[in-house]
Amino acid sequence: MYCDDQPLGGVGAAEEETRDLIEGVDEDGNNVLLEVVRYFFYNGEEYVVLGEAHDGECDCECEHCDHHEEEEAVNLYIMKVVESEEDGEEIEEFLPVEDEDLLEKLIEVVQADFEADEELDDE
Repeated sequence: MYCDDQPLGGVGAAEEETRDLIEGVDEDGNNVLLEVVRYFFYNGEEYVVLGEAHDGECDCECEHCDHHEEEEAVNLYIMKVVESEEDGEEIEEFLPVEDEDLLEKLIEVVQADFEADEELDDE
């Protein structure tokens, strides 16, 4: 899996309802809640960027807290999307990218996408 300290902004109430969350298992066998950040295609194959799901709420007890409004660094993972059918329903399975060279290229693609998004936000 790909990990990076890509900053993601907080999630507002309207976005909370449309979040695409999945439960997975990490390398150590622990359950983790992940959020779909974005889907993208590379060389005709579909991939997904997943990030750790956060509720966007501050857990501190200070009265004048504004640090939860700052962008927070989270781990991101790039997985290959494999569609299949089970009991007549289409399902998506997310598989780790095993090829290190391919993974490096996917990281470059995702970083370029994030940088392009930031440039659009700045305009």
